[in-house]
Amino acid sequence: MKTKTLSLVKRYLLLCVGLTIMAFGVAFSIKAGLGTSPISSLPYVLSLLTPFTVGTTTIMMHVVLILLQILLLRRRYDPIQLIQLPVALIFGSLTDFSVWAIQGIQFQSYPMRWVLCVVGILLVGVGVSFEVTANVVTLAGEGMVLAICKTFPLKFANVKIGFDATLVVIASTLSLLFLHQLEGVREGTVAAAIFVGLTARQVNKPMRRFAQRYLN
Repeated sequence: MKTKTLSLVKRYLLLCVGLTIMAFGVAFSIKAGLGTSPISSLPYVLSLLTPFTVGTTTIMMHVVLILLQILLLRRRYDPIQLIQLPVALIFGSLTDFSVWAIQGIQFQSYPMRWVLCVVGILLVGVGVSFEVTANVVTLAGEGMVLAICKTFPLKFANVKIGFDATLVVIASTLSLLFLHQLEGVREGTVAAAIFVGLTARQVNKPMRRFAQRYLN
């Protein structure tokens, strides 16, 4: 029992480290101004349309996704997944902290903005890998994809693509309707959609060895 408790503590600590890395990745993507990752595009646009910070709108979106999971799964919903709520609160707070922490970074040239964008993509990918390796709870976005897969006979990869595309379409529509220009969705969004997953898969290889050695 003591060994299992220690392993669980280690896994939650690893999750918190992953959330911190991911939050800084989101902050760098925002600072670059070339478009955020698909999952962050809607919270970012909502932060521009409301008095709320991007961290707060991220929390709001996660709460909605948790409620949708419950509606979809009903009796099949595992109450342990409600841990997604405190995880969302932590991640949203870390996102706001990260945006504040790097506010002094100023790059105006297009190539240097791409540097920030690449840093953001790499950090998000590493953070995702840490989250996967921790293997304790998913973020609400991934939880929503899993809930759809449990409800309908669809493949995870296809649902993930459709989910991300839906967020991008909603973010783009709101941006064009109310800001009269495209915000949060640009070439960096496409790059993030392609390379975040690739980065995470590369980091997963050494992280699996780390988990076998230190998390069991």
